[in-house]
Amino acid sequence: MEELAERAGITVRTLRFYRERGLIQPPRREGRIAWYDDHHLARLRTITGLLERGHTLNGIADLAATFDSGRDVAEVLGLGEPTEETPVRLTPEQLADYFAGEATADNLAAAMELGYLGTDGDTLVHISRRLLDASSELVRTGVPLASVLSAGRLVREHADALAELC
Repeated sequence: MEELAERAGITVRTLRFYRERGLIQPPRREGRIAWYDDHHLARLRTITGLLERGHTLNGIADLAATFDSGRDVAEVLGLGEPTEETPVRLTPEQLADYFAGEATADNLAAAMELGYLGTDGDTLVHISRRLLDASSELVRTGVPLASVLSAGRLVREHADALAELC
């Protein structure tokens, strides 16, 4: 328990509290020895990340219960049925118009690394019309594109950690 708490960057007391609240699964037991694994660590890191972003323990517990029961998270979040995304083909000039001077080499590289942008010959392909529109709207309201991409990276990390829990 001490080793898991240390690796997760929390106290043993916090770990016990999370176990009591059902936020993490009980460890595998062999006699008096409790074995925690990487799934426990991933769950703890996800909880920490969600708390840092302002989520409540009750909300996190709802999400954890959803994953543990095999229910659809979209149902808990009220997102409705998933929809197909429409990729958008753009010239470099069109992309620059979307992002009002923020289409720098660094931002383009970050968007490609995240998988938001790809190339097809001389054409850029953005993976989602909705994501492109939302991102460009944030930039138009004054949010730097680098910050939008940084937030996208964090969402991806936490989504990956949540996916590992299943």
